[in-house]
Amino acid sequence: MSTTEHLLSREVPGALINVTAPFAAPLDMGTVRLRNRFVSAPMERNYCEVDGTMTDEYIAYLARRAEGGAALIFTEASYVRADGKGRIRQMGVDVDERIPGIKKMVDAIHAHGALVGVELNHGGRTAQGSVSGFVPVAPTPIPCLVVGGEMPEQLDGDDIEHIIECFGEAAARCQKAGVDVISLHGGHGYLIHQFLSPAYNHRDDEWADPTLFVNRVIAAVHEHAPGITLGLRFSAFEGIDGGLDAETTRARIDAIDTDRLDFLDVSAGNYEAGQWIIQPGEWSRGLLAPYSEQYQRDFDIPVGVAGRITSPEIAAQIIESGQANFVSMARTLHADPDFPKRAIDGGRYRPCIACNYCIDSLAAGPIPCSVNPWVGRELDQPTTPADVTVRVAVIGAGPSGMAAARDLALAGHRVDLYDERPSLGGDFALASKLHEYPEYGRIVEWYLAELADLGVQCHTSTRADAASLAGRDFDAIVLAAGGVGPTVDLPRAATRTVRDIREFLVLEDPAPDAITIFGADREAAAVADDLLQKGTQVVMIGPQETIAHDVGRRGKIVLLPRLAASENLTTYLSSIITKVDTDSVTISTAGVLSEVDAPGELLISQGVEPRSELLTELRSLAPRLGVHTVGDASGDGGSIHAALVTAADVAVTITAAAAARQEIHA
Repeated sequence: MSTTEHLLSREVPGALINVTAPFAAPLDMGTVRLRNRFVSAPMERNYCEVDGTMTDEYIAYLARRAEGGAALIFTEASYVRADGKGRIRQMGVDVDERIPGIKKMVDAIHAHGALVGVELNHGGRTAQGSVSGFVPVAPTPIPCLVVGGEMPEQLDGDDIEHIIECFGEAAARCQKAGVDVISLHGGHGYLIHQFLSPAYNHRDDEWADPTLFVNRVIAAVHEHAPGITLGLRFSAFEGIDGGLDAETTRARIDAIDTDRLDFLDVSAGNYEAGQWIIQPGEWSRGLLAPYSEQYQRDFDIPVGVAGRITSPEIAAQIIESGQANFVSMARTLHADPDFPKRAIDGGRYRPCIACNYCIDSLAAGPIPCSVNPWVGRELDQPTTPADVTVRVAVIGAGPSGMAAARDLALAGHRVDLYDERPSLGGDFALASKLHEYPEYGRIVEWYLAELADLGVQCHTSTRADAASLAGRDFDAIVLAAGGVGPTVDLPRAATRTVRDIREFLVLEDPAPDAITIFGADREAAAVADDLLQKGTQVVMIGPQETIAHDVGRRGKIVLLPRLAASENLTTYLSSIITKVDTDSVTISTAGVLSEVDAPGELLISQGVEPRSELLTELRSLAPRLGVHTVGDASGDGGSIHAALVTAADVAVTITAAAAARQEIHA
């Protein structure tokens, strides 16, 4: 049995494996040697200062990934000239003032035995004046509607020459700061890619040659940073009509001066096909590896690949099968910096669930992680056990309850976890059964294994209240009992079955022939999508102007077109139900009443409200370290990220209060 077959035969999310895998082998790349085949990909994070200067928070984040075992730590797509900046707090390599911060970062990563890489970039048409302060520039003036649609100016010959020089000077700054590896971002629809693509390069001068610009950039880097290991990241295809397909891309790469490169790194997509840059969780793992195989076979330099590489099993399969020499991992290491170490040594890792909450947060500022509350907060994360251990009851075993229980137990406290349902996971476990969220169950399984190893006493099918907890000597109580759907007063609702959408999921009834959903939020969209896959006729009526308004663009980039294409979905948006009948409802749209068909039972999806009655009851017990609320119970259940951050902070608060022998009367 091959190594990969052995790994795959034991594939369980977060499971322990302890075999010699192909990703554990070192790899020579240019003038450097990678200690293994795991590369922390250049993921945009918005952790720098507004002017592009490195911060201590970003250094701590990157150093933590180095400590976790990755061989090469890339920062992110870093702009070489100010008008190429695309994010509010994107890393800059455009001026010498950036060098001290980069050097400090390099030293921190080197201290953990990893190499440092910087990806040089210019946003071109994807950069917008509202962020950079400059009019965007491009090979051809074609606006990027996805990011705002500002019309770029067409680059003239002198300006192109200047940008090429900026790439070279940026490489020199990195080399001076001690950076080991430079990658040129030639994919995802940025400037180099724009010159390569027939969709965005419509020039009729010498720069119509699609590879002239990138070849000149390669030459500039060699001139300004001689000897540095240099590679190119590119999209194997764009995923749009009129853009680069796989065959044309290969022709472009063949025309590039790859003899002057030390590696290739294969990705896919552009801004107009963002689902190929950051793939949804419902797509298969390692889906881009078949595209990297020809490059690994035909080029004499290492080739890497990205794209849903979220388990040791798929990483091993890709490398052992010869599809790539190394794997580029972004979200996977964002969720768990220790993934490389866990994969190599056989530990359990915290899985990425591919929800894309991280990427959808880029426009707002520093990106978080749904499943790891300490991402971006590494400087504040506890690293030592509690000085004083206490006994804590956690009521509710959804994500926030499981997280609070784990963090408290990890600190050394004795924890009892209670839930009314027969299994742990709460509403999140229900969501994991829906078509859109196939990866969600992985984090639930991870928590179950963690809680078991940490000795948390789990009491399922058990209602915990003040009476049952009285006299149990708990020092603190954490209420994570979730929320309830708000009461919706619908005239004549008694004429048919009306249930909250979560109640419908709990019962796990077979998919009905038809159903009506009152609401067009995240939950309504996910349930509708799942039922449509099973052949159910769905009517969705929502006060929202759009479906899934509370989900980021990347999070619904595949969902919305699928819903729009379904013949079994009927939607009435900007509408509310004013009266219910057996097989129809009356709706009000902009004040105009109409009766519409509404078959099946009526599901209500109008969000959740905190369950407050139990909180008052528990506070009467007056545990000395207080009663704390997390998740939906505290109003922080709008995202799993918010719920887990609250849970982590509550665990820290209880631990600190116990050490200080304080009393919290709340």
